[in-house]
Amino acid sequence: MADEITTVSERSEVADPVLEKLKSLKISTPILTSPPAEGSLTDILVRKPSSSSVSSIVNPKVLLELFSMYRDWQEEKEDIEDKIEVADALAVKLLQRFNYSVSAMKTSSQHLSEVHALQVEIGELKGRLTEVISNCDALCRRISVEGPESLRSSVKPFAVGTADQEFQSSSSDLQRDLNRSLPSAETKLD
Repeated sequence: MADEITTVSERSEVADPVLEKLKSLKISTPILTSPPAEGSLTDILVRKPSSSSVSSIVNPKVLLELFSMYRDWQEEKEDIEDKIEVADALAVKLLQRFNYSVSAMKTSSQHLSEVHALQVEIGELKGRLTEVISNCDALCRRISVEGPESLRSSVKPFAVGTADQEFQSSSSDLQRDLNRSLPSAETKLD
């Protein structure tokens, strides 16, 4: 294949349609207008406010009212913070008292749980003491009936009923004291 060079000697009279459309376009006026641009640094630094910024200046009365509202809000905020601090302090005191009360109730409960064991032990000791007194009384009666003459006059039998009554009286006093302390301690537990 041989290289061929084609020479165009005539221009086409028909214009390109895309190029024609581009040429027919016109620049329209902008919808949003902006203030004239500052041309130099001096224009920017010494710029005078435009008429649009003058209209946006806040009314001094409105500004004063806003500051007054802010000051009132600040005072109310401080009052609320003070009340919160007082409430926190009271809550801490109440918590301390509650913890102390719980501790006292636990201690009382432990003491009260030990009371029953003491009552059982006192009952056992009372039974033993009654038995000892009864044996002693029987021994004294036996000595007074069967013993030597020298001991008969010096030994008198116990009045078992009297000793038992005295013991019952002292134990009932103890029981009464315990009963007085128990309801108040139970009330504290409730």
